[in-house]
Amino acid sequence: MKVVMVVMMVMVVVMVVVVAGAGPDSLRGFPHMHPQRVGRSLLLRLNPGDPRIHPNFTFLPSRRPPQSESTGEPPRRSALRPTRHNRPADREHQPLRNSAFLLKTLFRRFPYGILCFPRMGRRNRNRQRDGAAEGKRSRDAGWGAGYADIVKENKLFEHYYKELKIVPEGEFEQFMEAMREPLPATIRITGYKSHAKEILHTLKEKYFKEIQDLEVDGQKIEAPQALSWYPDELAWHTNLSRKILRKSPLLEKFHQFLVSETESGNISRQEAVSMIPPLLLKIEPQHKILDMCAAPGSKTAQLIEMLHADMDVPFPEGFVIANDVDNKRCYLLVHQAKRLNSPCIMVVNHDASCIPRLLVEQNGKKDILFYDRVLCDVPCSGDATMRKNIDVWKKWTTSNSLHLHGLQLRIAVRGVEQLAVGGRMVYSTCSLNPIEDEAIIASLLEKSEGALELVDASADLPGLKYMPGITSWKLMTKEGQWYSDWSEVPSSRHTQIRPTMFPPTDPEKLQSMKLERCMRILPHHQNTGGFFVAVLVKKAPMPWNRRQPKLRNKEATSSSEGAQAEEPPAEEGDGETPSEGQPCISDAPENPPEPEAKKDGVCGPPPSKKMKLFGFKEDPFVFLTEDDPVFPPIQQMYIALLLATCQFGLATRAFYDLSPGFPKLNVLTRTHEGKKRHLYMVSKELRNVLLNNSERMKVINTGVKVWSRNNDGEQFGCAFRLAQEGIYTLYPYIRARLINISVEDVKVLLTEENPFLSRLGDDAHAQAKKLEMGSIVLRYQPDPNDPSAPQCPIELCGWRGKTSIRAFVARNERLHYLRMVGVEVFRDKQGKKEGGAAVTQEGNAEDGEVPDPEEAMQEQNGSDTEENGSAEAKIDPSENVSST
Repeated sequence: MKVVMVVMMVMVVVMVVVVAGAGPDSLRGFPHMHPQRVGRSLLLRLNPGDPRIHPNFTFLPSRRPPQSESTGEPPRRSALRPTRHNRPADREHQPLRNSAFLLKTLFRRFPYGILCFPRMGRRNRNRQRDGAAEGKRSRDAGWGAGYADIVKENKLFEHYYKELKIVPEGEFEQFMEAMREPLPATIRITGYKSHAKEILHTLKEKYFKEIQDLEVDGQKIEAPQALSWYPDELAWHTNLSRKILRKSPLLEKFHQFLVSETESGNISRQEAVSMIPPLLLKIEPQHKILDMCAAPGSKTAQLIEMLHADMDVPFPEGFVIANDVDNKRCYLLVHQAKRLNSPCIMVVNHDASCIPRLLVEQNGKKDILFYDRVLCDVPCSGDATMRKNIDVWKKWTTSNSLHLHGLQLRIAVRGVEQLAVGGRMVYSTCSLNPIEDEAIIASLLEKSEGALELVDASADLPGLKYMPGITSWKLMTKEGQWYSDWSEVPSSRHTQIRPTMFPPTDPEKLQSMKLERCMRILPHHQNTGGFFVAVLVKKAPMPWNRRQPKLRNKEATSSSEGAQAEEPPAEEGDGETPSEGQPCISDAPENPPEPEAKKDGVCGPPPSKKMKLFGFKEDPFVFLTEDDPVFPPIQQMYIALLLATCQFGLATRAFYDLSPGFPKLNVLTRTHEGKKRHLYMVSKELRNVLLNNSERMKVINTGVKVWSRNNDGEQFGCAFRLAQEGIYTLYPYIRARLINISVEDVKVLLTEENPFLSRLGDDAHAQAKKLEMGSIVLRYQPDPNDPSAPQCPIELCGWRGKTSIRAFVARNERLHYLRMVGVEVFRDKQGKKEGGAAVTQEGNAEDGEVPDPEEAMQEQNGSDTEENGSAEAKIDPSENVSST
């Protein structure tokens, strides 16, 4: 209690010092002391008649009120605080009685009184909040009324880009009108999956045809159109808004189809111009790819698709390392990548401008990992995204580009340093400002001294309309002052404006750069967002790293030292370098002590002393060995046989019967101790990266889940059941537990909860009867002689019970497969089944209700949850995600 009293007295002294000598007007200069903003009592050593007391304040007497100078008696009650008769009707100035009583008791030794602010009860707070909101609306009607009423005007923006002349003459008004229009929604069909053609067929023959003749509120609906420059008609855009989607049952079905297919990874919603950089990279399955600023992950998904162009190859030689500096956005990136179920993706969390150089082991020695392809989609001002980011209209200034230029240049320099000779890097921004675009490319080319070449990529995307890069530009401050050259910039602005922001002054050097090969997409040309993209090819090592760094082969230092940084030369003019004149910290020589008890095959995160400051602590990545005790139960099972001698013996029979080529060393788990709950698989190349760089990078996620533990499964021969998300990776190696099924069998398995074995066709029934209880693979092979049936293979995970069989498939994937075999599932807005039937045969609707598809198996020992949780988690069948 004494401590509390001392603290309160110190607070009082501080308040007295601040307020002493301050009149009502000067008191308003302190927002925390304003009578309309403070709802607590304030103790001041003031007399009731002190002129410094604000008229709205109420003075409460202490136990010993001050004596009147004339009579020596205490002041009258009415002079100190309002009575029942003179108190305002709205009680606005009623004192805080309880607080005043406590404070008065605590500070009863004070010779004067307590100064109270007007009471700030809930009713008064609401009144003031409403009044403040009303005042804000009156001051700024656009912001107060929401995005729909924002005035899409920015005079500085128009003036700036008129002067730069990036828009062809006579088209500026069209350009600005397009910027004010809403951005069309764009979808992309996942190209690497074997089901892409089936999805495209469903879209064109069913949904698009129905929409073509549809009218809503007397207006004909415009059907979605394919992007002319995207290969194989796998990208479409539409002007359908959410408001229109809600007005028609047909459009609602189309919307639910898009939502379901998006969640299952077969369709991605992505802005049209965002699809350009991965296409220009020209990805091949053997390429090692670095995505430097990957979140939220739409471009990363494209890269993964291109790696898996051949679905018959479960483990491509290449891989994608997706990086982002924001720890939380990394998990959004994981969510996007996990939809594609690839073993060739790894998500890391680093500053892109200083991403560490990695090592890989080749032929018994460690070499530097150089990437064949680098995607450098840097953070930018986003002034080309005004069609979807409405608040940019209010926030845009030229200062945004000036502040980001240095970071963009450092990231780009780090990207070309990590690029292999002969490799290809795409630099892109969603900004139209040459300070963020051509200035970065020109600076890179100038510093590379011929090591980099800006290539012409116009032929790679026929049909794409774009404007060539510009070779002359000016710089403007937010005050409206223009600078055409570095020599014009006053020294007071050298910290904000850098020489790399201006075009080269040497005409020959400028001409040799061929900046016109850059591509700037303007919104009014093809009804898209704005974008900038440039393609660079590395012809030789960077000049500041012509001599390859030496590697030490000693085990104690090889994992931590690695390659020395490529140190850029000092820049003329202001002494700045693309890496701020310093080698990258993550490439600086380090000699951390090697842990004495480090186990082979264990790849864990860096020491986690400071991990809490930068995100969640990740579980380790522990690779299994070939003789791990997990594998024998998976590969074979032991069954008791009654021998002729009436003695029991043990014989072995293959369970999953994995082929000899199965890469056991690529299997990993996320725990050191206890039972392994989930088993994941990565490609051989990613395993090499993980094992040799565990202390150099922070890995957020990698691998695809292929097995999950089922404790009661041991009695059936194997404790691990197959996971649906890894079935396409694992299926080529499985030679047992396979059941071939027909289209009708697929419908039965996905629409009935626990169908009896007799519900299957004769062929599938006979195969199922020969198998023991446990996890199985249900396989559909297309029939070329039946064009009405799906022309792509389908593999489903399932469970063969004693008398029944079931499929373990997540809800959205279940709906996807049902649509492929001619069954449509549609729910109304309330989550109820339309027309009393959740599942109807296309062209032959069945009467009556069909049970909802059963979700994936729940572990018999309870719900199985963890960060890399199963995709078969229980999902509310009535939920509707409006991401598309």
